[in-house]
Amino acid sequence: MADGVRAAWAVPGEPDRCAVVGLDAVERVGEVLVAGRLAGVCATDVEIVRDGFGWLPPGRDGLVLFHESLGEVLSAPDGSGFAPGDLVAGVVRRPDPEPCAACAADAWDFCRNGRYRERGIKELDGYGAQRWSVPPRFAVKLDPALGDAGVLLEPASVVAKAWAQAELLCSRAFVPARTALVVGAGPIGLLAALLGVQRGYDVHVVDRVADGVKPDLVRALGATYHRSVPDREVDVAIECTGVAELAWECARRAAVVVLAGISGEHGPAALDRSVLDAAVLGNRALIGTVNAGPDDYREAAAALAGADLGWLRGLITRRVPLERFTEAFDRADGDVKVVVDLA
Repeated sequence: MADGVRAAWAVPGEPDRCAVVGLDAVERVGEVLVAGRLAGVCATDVEIVRDGFGWLPPGRDGLVLFHESLGEVLSAPDGSGFAPGDLVAGVVRRPDPEPCAACAADAWDFCRNGRYRERGIKELDGYGAQRWSVPPRFAVKLDPALGDAGVLLEPASVVAKAWAQAELLCSRAFVPARTALVVGAGPIGLLAALLGVQRGYDVHVVDRVADGVKPDLVRALGATYHRSVPDREVDVAIECTGVAELAWECARRAAVVVLAGISGEHGPAALDRSVLDAAVLGNRALIGTVNAGPDDYREAAAALAGADLGWLRGLITRRVPLERFTEAFDRADGDVKVVVDLA
């Protein structure tokens, strides 16, 4: 390792080997050079560090962590559409080199052969460094007014895709969707609720906590907060916890269910036959989403730009300095979105 750019380094499945290391400064011809400001932390990062999830870059014994990014452009190629000082985030997934039909159409989030790569997850270093570089097509310009709230772009892109897919499926019924259920009030759930409210839905959010920042954030949107799944029919449900029983509850109540959460648990989960009967008899649809394509990133950037900035800032509940980035992996009471301060 060099002593230049500082970065969060991990060996999957070996948490004791996490370290802040010095890397050679990265500046690739034709790419946008970025000064890293923040990296968002999610359950995938914890899985990589503690459970060994992820794939290392070829020939390496570790990788730079984090796929949720925010930074400021230092330099950019002529004609790229970027300029020094621009606030940007990086796209996570890269199309496979073959490519499959989906990747060839820039729909790499639907990659069919599994040979895609992902920053900070699969065969590519992440954005957890004080300097990082990205091809212009994989950088997204953000409204400068967002400031640090721009780190929410990647999770917002996932729910932008969830809403796009849900509304596409709703359109087959020829009835405008009006009601929505969001299960889970973590960052994904709260951003799903935000985009639902922006679309004009009557949004209901479920989470187990009785008070604190999560119920307050839901109510500040004008949405309704519940501690259990309400016994009512809805047009769209977005399940963000990965809990199988909650997914089945959504399937009983919604015309379209989008699964946006992974529990990390293994083994069987009981499925009541009535769930399948309801899906068949109600012509219902159940789909999954975990990443996003270019249109979703652009939609997410617009959604964040149109949101109340104070509300967005309220999602960032804890900041951890780069030198102590492993502290971000331990949940604390009241956590919503934890970020690592790269500066």
